[in-house]
Amino acid sequence: MGFRSATACCETSPETEVETAVQVVKLGGELLEEPARVAALAGRLARLAQSAPLAVVHGGGREIDAELSRRGLAKRAVDGLRVTDRATLDAVVAVLGGLVNTRLVSALVAEGARAVGLTGVDGAWGLAEKAPPHQATDGRLIDLGLVGMPIGQSRTSLLSDLIGLGYVPVVASLGVDAGGQVLNINADTLAAHVASILCAKTLWVAGSTPGVLDSTGETIATLTGDEAHAMMADGSASAGMVAKLTACLSALDSGVSDVRIIDGRDEELDTAPGTRVMSADGETGPEPRPSYYLRR
Repeated sequence: MGFRSATACCETSPETEVETAVQVVKLGGELLEEPARVAALAGRLARLAQSAPLAVVHGGGREIDAELSRRGLAKRAVDGLRVTDRATLDAVVAVLGGLVNTRLVSALVAEGARAVGLTGVDGAWGLAEKAPPHQATDGRLIDLGLVGMPIGQSRTSLLSDLIGLGYVPVVASLGVDAGGQVLNINADTLAAHVASILCAKTLWVAGSTPGVLDSTGETIATLTGDEAHAMMADGSASAGMVAKLTACLSALDSGVSDVRIIDGRDEELDTAPGTRVMSADGETGPEPRPSYYLRR
């Protein structure tokens, strides 16, 4: 079976297609540091993959920080986005594309999942362009360096072919521009892009907190776009949460219908406590776009 291409995923042909719900899960790097936690998480992901096609996108924040420290390099970040010079990029590639990705893929394989590790560089499916200067929440314009933004019309065939053949793509958050320059892409941003190009129905952003928290530390069950923007503007959303909320709103705008920020430490990801992010009018987003397998 092959997965329908992103450009055609909203077109239907009942004679050749079978509807299925693609799931995209983004994993924060903090979930992937301890072997026992990685093994448990791999079991949960493997169970998800048995129910519907699955793609996983991961970060590696704290391990990247540790690698930078080992190399004598300082971390720079703004609103949860890493400022990336060439020396920092070398560390990012080593940790994301090597250590963390291989660790997660091997754990999934141990759970019986047909996991395939890759980055956006492979087959240039994660085609990106250098991000423009970022306007920080404090109003400053910051050049993020070798940081990329996914291009809308990426070459999606590699991801879709893998999913259609029953594999679970496990994506380290790196991209590449048309000239072959590797770019660091925020994992939340890339996960939203993957959900969009695969016409996914779900995007679950999993980390080590039970969703978006209010001023008392309680989880906010649902959050509208207007409320999310207000939290980002008044500083009540942390730097890391700003990137997550921005990605969630982007996914909603592209037609992903079930967008949540969840606790990746929970026993089951699909029932984990968290925050469901909704559009400005309180709906879950545009009419969900169907995603399909092609029989062949």
